[in-house]
Amino acid sequence: MSLSLFTDRVKTVVGEDSKLNATVKFSFDEGAVFVDAKQVPNVVTNDDIEADCVAILTLENANKLLDGELNAMNAFMMGKLKIKGDMGVAMKVVQIISDAKK
Repeated sequence: MSLSLFTDRVKTVVGEDSKLNATVKFSFDEGAVFVDAKQVPNVVTNDDIEADCVAILTLENANKLLDGELNAMNAFMMGKLKIKGDMGVAMKVVQIISDAKK
């Protein structure tokens, strides 16, 4: 799956107001997906800029997280997911992803 398709999926997951009140970046070899959830409506771009929390993983594993095929905690423990910055924000992102699948 391409970076642009993943970006579209993230836009759907965060919606207009994720209530995250933080910035998050998903960082891949192919580029980045930046979520500014400090403003409403939330803005999702491919800007590679600083964020409160940065998730570093492969695009494939990121899609597996969104699909529910990969557990975020397991991915973190196995080294498939690295987090830089605010771990509390990372936990909120996991909850937003989980809620989106319901």
